[in-house]
Amino acid sequence: MEEAEAGRRVARLREQIRRADHRYYVLDDPEVDDDTYDSWMRELRSLEGEHPALVTPDSPTQRVAGTPGAAFPAVRHPVPLLSLENVFGADELREFDARLGRRLGSAPEGYVVELKIDGLSVALTYEDGAFVRGATRGDGEVGEDVTPNLRAISGLPLRLGAEAPRHLVVRGEVYMPRSAFVALNAAQGARGEPTFANPRNAGAGSLRQKDPAVTAGRALRLFCYQILEGPELDQWEALEALGRWGLPVNPHRSLRRDVEEAVQACEAWRDRRQALDYATDGLVVKVNSLREQRLLGSTGHGPRWAVAYKFPAEVAQTRVRDIWVSVGRSGVLTPVAELEPVQLGGTTVSRASLHNEDYVAAKDVRRGDLVRVRKAGEVIPEVVDVDHTGRDPEALAFVMPGACPACGAAVVRLPGEAVHRCQNAACPAQVLGLLLHWCSREALDIRGLGERTGRLLLERGLVRDPADLYRLGVEELADLPRLGERSAENLVAEIRESRTRPLSRVLVGLGIRHVGERVARVLARRFATLDGLAAAGRGELEEVPEIGPKIAAAVHAYFSDPENLDLLRRLRSAGVEPLEEVAPVRSPGPLAGRTVVLTGTLVGWTRKEAEEALAAAGARVSSQVSAQTDLVIYGDKPGSKLDRARELGVTTLDEDGLRRLLQGAVGPAVMIWSPAETAGTGRPTLGDARGPARRGVGAPGGAGWGSGPVP
Repeated sequence: MEEAEAGRRVARLREQIRRADHRYYVLDDPEVDDDTYDSWMRELRSLEGEHPALVTPDSPTQRVAGTPGAAFPAVRHPVPLLSLENVFGADELREFDARLGRRLGSAPEGYVVELKIDGLSVALTYEDGAFVRGATRGDGEVGEDVTPNLRAISGLPLRLGAEAPRHLVVRGEVYMPRSAFVALNAAQGARGEPTFANPRNAGAGSLRQKDPAVTAGRALRLFCYQILEGPELDQWEALEALGRWGLPVNPHRSLRRDVEEAVQACEAWRDRRQALDYATDGLVVKVNSLREQRLLGSTGHGPRWAVAYKFPAEVAQTRVRDIWVSVGRSGVLTPVAELEPVQLGGTTVSRASLHNEDYVAAKDVRRGDLVRVRKAGEVIPEVVDVDHTGRDPEALAFVMPGACPACGAAVVRLPGEAVHRCQNAACPAQVLGLLLHWCSREALDIRGLGERTGRLLLERGLVRDPADLYRLGVEELADLPRLGERSAENLVAEIRESRTRPLSRVLVGLGIRHVGERVARVLARRFATLDGLAAAGRGELEEVPEIGPKIAAAVHAYFSDPENLDLLRRLRSAGVEPLEEVAPVRSPGPLAGRTVVLTGTLVGWTRKEAEEALAAAGARVSSQVSAQTDLVIYGDKPGSKLDRARELGVTTLDEDGLRRLLQGAVGPAVMIWSPAETAGTGRPTLGDARGPARRGVGAPGGAGWGSGPVP
C-alpha cells in the first residue's frame, strides 16, 4: 500500500478505535464487539510497522511505549491540587451552606453534587488536543510525572475532540474497579505474591510502577472533574464540556438549586453506592457558580466552596485478643487492641488504636471483650463500644506500664497531657520511628528502607539516627539478610539522591512537634534555610502567618536542644543540603505590601480564615497596631487596638467593609487619613475620596485573585 493511502487508512482506524474507546470506557456503551476492535488494532499496528513515518505519540498503539523508567521526575502543578473539608451528615452540610451565605451575603446560587471516587488524584495536561503530561497530586503543589503510566490507561484519551481548547489542564481521579481488584488479588495469590489491602492501594501502586506495561495490565480507570487551566466555566458547565471534549466524566452527578436539594442528593447514595463497581468514600458538594467560587476563595488546605459529604462509618463486631503497647518516634506510648480479623470498609482489620490510658478506661476495654469497631474518617480503625454482657469475670482492667516496653526506661505522664512518654531519647523504638519517618514519602522519600531493614540496621549498630544513613555502603547493606547486592545498590542510590530534597521535606523528616507538611512549607518559604529557621526567636516565629504560639514554642524548643543541633551538624557533614523554597508567584492582591491588624470577634469568619484571606490578598498580618500599620479590621468588642488605630489615623474597616474590599465591590482605593482630617467625623468610610491621602491601599485586581491557596 502506498504511504498516502496508508495514511488515510491509519487516520480512519485511529478514529474508529478512539470512538470505540470512548463508547466503552467513558459512556459504558460499547458499539463494537471485541473481535472487531482487536482486528482494527492489528491492522493499525501492521500499517504503522510498514510505514514508521506515520507513527504519532497519540496513536492508540503507543499507549505503552519506551522502556521502563528508574524514577519519577518532580512536576510543579500550575494550580495547587487542594484537599477538601469533610462534613458528616445533613446538619453539618447545612452549617456549611449557612457559612457560605454569611460570606457571600446570600445563599449560593446552586450546588453540583458528585460522587467522591476513592482513588489517586492526578493532573492531566493537553496541548493542541494531545495528551502531553500527567502527574500525581503529591503534596498538592509538586507531584510526580507519571505520563507513560497514565498513557497506559485505556480510558484516558490521548487526543481530545476538535472543539477542545488548545491548552487544557484537568484534574481527575485514577481508580481500580472492584472487579479488577478481585481479579488482581486472585492472580497475585496464585503466583505466591503479596495481595493488596484494598482497591485504592492497588490503584496507587499500579500507577506508580516503573514499567508502564505493568500499569497497562492492571485495568485502571479514570474520571475527570475539574478544569485547572482552560476555559473559565461554572462547575456544571465544566463537567459537560469535559465530556464533550472526550474526557471520562462520572455520569452520577446532579445540579441542585439549594442545600436541601443537595442533602437529598447525598442521602440518596447512602446505600446505593455499594452497588457500584468502584469505591466511593462519600460525595462532593460544590458551589456551581465560578463567580461565587472566586469570592469565597480557598484556605491553605482547600477551597471554601466545596466539601466532602461523608456517610457514617461502617461498623463491625469482633473480639479483643490482647492489648499491647507501642512506642512512637516521639516516645508516646499507645495502647493497641489486637483483634480477631474482621472485614471493614473493604479491608481486613486486626488492630485498633486505643489512644491512651484515659481512653481505655472510659471504654473499659479488656482482653477477651466483644467490641464494635469502625474506621475513623474511613481510614483508622477504632473501638466504638464494648459489649460487657459476656465478659470473663476474671478479665483484668488495663494498666499502663511504668517502664517502656521497648527499652525499660521510666515512663511519665506530664501534667495537662493525656499520654505517657518514654524519657529515653536513645530508645530503639523511638529511633526506629524517626528513621522510618525520615524515609517516608512525605519526608525524604527513601523508598527502599522499610521497617524490617530499619530494625536490622539498628540491631547491628549501623545507624543510630538519620545522619548515619548517609554513611552506609553497598557492602555492609548487602550483608543484611534477604537484601542482596542489587537491592543494596538501589537503596544507597536512593539515600544519596535524598541529600537534596526541598527544605520543607527535611523539616517534616526531623519530626518536630506540630510541624506537618503545610506548616513545614510555610516555615521553609519564610526562612529559606535551616540556619535561618534555627536562628529565629519565638516572637519572630509567631509573626509568620499560620504559626501560632504552640507551633512557635515547639520549633524554638527543637532548635534550642543541643542533641538536635548535633544531628543537624552531622546531616550537613554527610552532605544533606536542603533546597531553598520560594512561594509560587501570584498576581498582586488588593493589599499587596500592606500591614493589616485584626481585632475583635468576626461573625462570618474565623480568625484563621480572615488571616488567610488577607494573606492571599497580599497583606502582612500583624498582631500590634503601630505607625507602620496600614489597615485595622475590627469586629465585635475590638478593644484598645481600635482606639490606638484611630489615634494614629490608621484606616479602620468593619467586617462588611473587609468583605466588600476582598470581593472588589469598592472604589478605586481605600484611603488612609490623618487624625486632623478625621477629627469630628469618625473613621473615613470605605471608598471616601475627600482630602489628601497619607497612604493608599491598592484596589482589588488580578485575574483569579482569591481562588488560590495562601502562599
